[in-house]
Order: sequence, then structure tokens, then C-alpha cells
Amino acid sequence: MSRVKIGTWETGQRRATNCGKRGNGLLQGSGTSIFCRKNVRGGNQNERQFYMLRNLKALHGHTVLANDGEIGKVYDFYFHDDTWLIRYLVVDTGHWLPGRKVLVTPSALGKPDWTKLTFPVSLTRNQVEKSPDIDTDMPVSRQQEMDLHNYYDWPVYWNEPGLGAPFPAIAPLEPDPKDSKMATKDKGDPHLRSVKEVTGYHIHASDGEMGHIADFIVDDVGWGIRYLVVATYNWLPAKKVLISPQWLGEIHHWERDVHVALTKDSILQCPEFHAGGLVNREYEERLHDYYGRPGYWAESDPPDKVTR
Repeated sequence: MSRVKIGTWETGQRRATNCGKRGNGLLQGSGTSIFCRKNVRGGNQNERQFYMLRNLKALHGHTVLANDGEIGKVYDFYFHDDTWLIRYLVVDTGHWLPGRKVLVTPSALGKPDWTKLTFPVSLTRNQVEKSPDIDTDMPVSRQQEMDLHNYYDWPVYWNEPGLGAPFPAIAPLEPDPKDSKMATKDKGDPHLRSVKEVTGYHIHASDGEMGHIADFIVDDVGWGIRYLVVATYNWLPAKKVLISPQWLGEIHHWERDVHVALTKDSILQCPEFHAGGLVNREYEERLHDYYGRPGYWAESDPPDKVTR
């Protein structure tokens, strides 16, 4: 399994205005945001970006606004299961274009308004209406992606897998043998997956099944999936926990399961994730320290094996 270096991160934190009171690494408050942190890239102290971690499920239904009006609501997200980067927002156009869903790349997004729950995009309604029609109920072929990117003049991510992210992608997984064929112009990309589809996949620890994927945590700048939210409701103690994609093994899409090199007991005893609260860097550090893994914000490469 290949690994990637994440880059240089400043360890200081910046409290978001809606985070509320700190306590034991958790911030009590409403909303979907998790925490804000400062990014220093390439050692240049002048290059800083603030981003927040957000629950993907809570972003469904957000309004997508073109330059001249609404085009629809967020219905789903497509991500690559080898880089764990969000590649498209799936937008349901509703009554405007009945029965049609369109794809929008994160690179076309402006600054979201998290209070009004809107995503602005640098497109017009006419552009969207005349864009290549893609059946989102079927696998999206590379040819369809090429047609879409050529139409909008969007950069193509398949030539540069990390394109669009403010830092390198999360470590890729070993491919499922049943999905091993490379994408062609006429066949769907085997690594381009729907968030709605993967939600509910079973989690298999090294010693047996122990839960299912309930949600995803994504950063709102690079649109990289940082954590899977795993529900362990059928096991005691029943709770939700976070697992980094970097700790995963194989994904078997046909069987709808994900393997992770952790024991059931270690997962059940890890720091709990409270969906109604907000998690800060302190919580993330406790989580990574518990598993003996460096954070994605660390400069060094993660080790090849999990210690628990």
C-alpha cells in the first residue's frame, strides 16, 4: 500500500465563531462544522488557509446557486476511493429541469454560505441546462467526464490525481479484484463512488464485523474525506467512532464491506465521536495517539502497520 506525505501544518488552532464551549476535546454546539485549523504550506508563513471539517450527510439538501439563480439542491457526492477526494457534487435540479441531476466539480464552487446553506457556483443556468446529460443512476464513464470537463473547461483530475486539493491526497487503498479493470472511455471509473451508495457498508475489523458506515467527515477546502463515521449500534458499547481512510484495507463493493486492520475491541474502546458536538484538533490528536498513528497534518509519512 502506497503512502503519501501530507505536507507542513501549523499546530496552532483558530476557534470558529460557532464552536461554543470547549470540554474534553469536544465542543458543544449546533451545526455541521467540526473545527477550524491553520494551514501553512511549503514553509511559507504567508500562505495560510482556514478550513473546517463537516459532516457530508448534513450537506445534502444545500441550495446550489448559479450566477443568475438557483439550479437545485445537493443530492449526493461522488468521490474516488483510491484518493478519498470528492470529485463531484450531484445536484438535483428539481422542478426547473424535472428528472435531471447534474454534476458540479468542487473547483467550480465559490465560497459557501454556511448560514444560509448555499453553494455558489461560477456557472449560469443556461450553461447548466445545455450541459451534457449524464445518467447519475448509472456508472459515470470516463468519456462522459471528458465531455463534461471539456464543455465547462474544467481541469481534468485524472491526469493529476491531487489536482484541486490544497495538500496531497489521502493514501490510496488496495483495489478490489472485482473492480480491477481500468476505466475506459466507455466504461465507468471503478474508483468513482457515490457517498449514498457507500453509506451503510459494513466495517470488518481484523477479528470480525463490528459496525457500518454512517457518514463521512470532509474538509471544506480541499474536499478530502478525512474520516468515516462508523456506527457500532449492534455491538456494546453502542456508539459512533471515527476511522481514517488511511487505516483501511480493502473495500469490497460487491459485498458492501470495508476491511480495517484494527481489532473490534480497540475500535469500541477508542475516543467516542458525538454527532451533535464539534471536534477540535485536541480530539483528533487523542484519536490518532490512541491508535499510534500520526495525524494527516503531520510532516512524516504514516507507518505501514497499525499498532492496535
